[in-house]
Amino acid sequence: MSDNSFGRLFRVTTWGESHGPALGCVIDGAPPRVPLTEADIQDWMDKRKPGTSRFVTQRQEPDTVKILSGTFEGLTTGTPIMLMIENVDQRSKDYSDIKDKFRPGHADFTYWSKYGIRDYRGGGRSSARETASRVAAGAVARQVLKTLIGPQVQLRGALVQIGEKTIDGSIWNWDSVTQNPFWCPDPKMALEWEDYLDGIRKAGSSVGAVVELRASGIPAGLGEPIYGKLDAELAAAMMSINAVKGVEIGAGFASAALSGEQNADEMKLNNGAPEFTSNQAGGILGGISTGQEIVVRFAVKPTSSILNPRTTVDRFGAETQIMTKGRHDPCVGIRAVPVGEAMLALVLADHLLRHRGQVGGFKSGFDPR
Repeated sequence: MSDNSFGRLFRVTTWGESHGPALGCVIDGAPPRVPLTEADIQDWMDKRKPGTSRFVTQRQEPDTVKILSGTFEGLTTGTPIMLMIENVDQRSKDYSDIKDKFRPGHADFTYWSKYGIRDYRGGGRSSARETASRVAAGAVARQVLKTLIGPQVQLRGALVQIGEKTIDGSIWNWDSVTQNPFWCPDPKMALEWEDYLDGIRKAGSSVGAVVELRASGIPAGLGEPIYGKLDAELAAAMMSINAVKGVEIGAGFASAALSGEQNADEMKLNNGAPEFTSNQAGGILGGISTGQEIVVRFAVKPTSSILNPRTTVDRFGAETQIMTKGRHDPCVGIRAVPVGEAMLALVLADHLLRHRGQVGGFKSGFDPR
């Protein structure tokens, strides 16, 4: 299997399967002397790990990360960083009844069509379990961003929609995000989601979700104007996350309904520095960051593993019925929030190193020359 690596200068290669002994990643290109310990990574792993509430899979994985190389006395050395996370709560027998059947909505059929073999135990490499490696790598990327840019860098995510139920964005409260099991910035909607998802879970079904990510403190200048556009690579990064079926930057699809006057982010001078009066572009113009908050949203489809029987075919060419057992998320979008944050960090860290290699530092203030 090829294409297990992501990024150019800050390059991450993930490895491992859902029901294998372990999974992890190798990070190549991290600069030396960046503060990094296992504790710096573990905090983010704990946000993603399963079993944290009744609204996510009850697989009990501590997701304890181990740094096997690339650091010395709490600092990166500039050599490849290898991270490992052991799997300790696999239940492969949950999948024995469907080993010859293709689960609708999963990658079973496409993997089998391409490779002639598939790991039916939780999906193997196609499982969302692989995203634990991304979150670990994203924690390293955060350290790089804060070290090279400064502590003002902040990457945050929230769930803004579950099923047909959408938050009230006018009362967005970042403090609420950490006070409910949904990463929800609307406390009232978080309570409504509890009853809603309880019903979905008891019915043996699932629903999709929309995640919004924001990055602040990122200087103007990151990104390339043609084939290395920052927004294009952010979109590719989000689309690489399991179950993601759509991505938008800034106003996104809603911009199609705006007039040119409404969509244009006007500029003025504030103490001699340029300032935007709106942010329909989501902090990116011409593929390059503007210095404004970067705003990315992605849509996650309903979890494909559900308890209700569905029609499918098996690898012998016969039609059959399938019902997926095991421990699954009624809304996989909940645990996608820290994964999206991680991918945002990886793209930004990679573009930061590419920017430094091409043009050096960042311009300060306003220089019309």
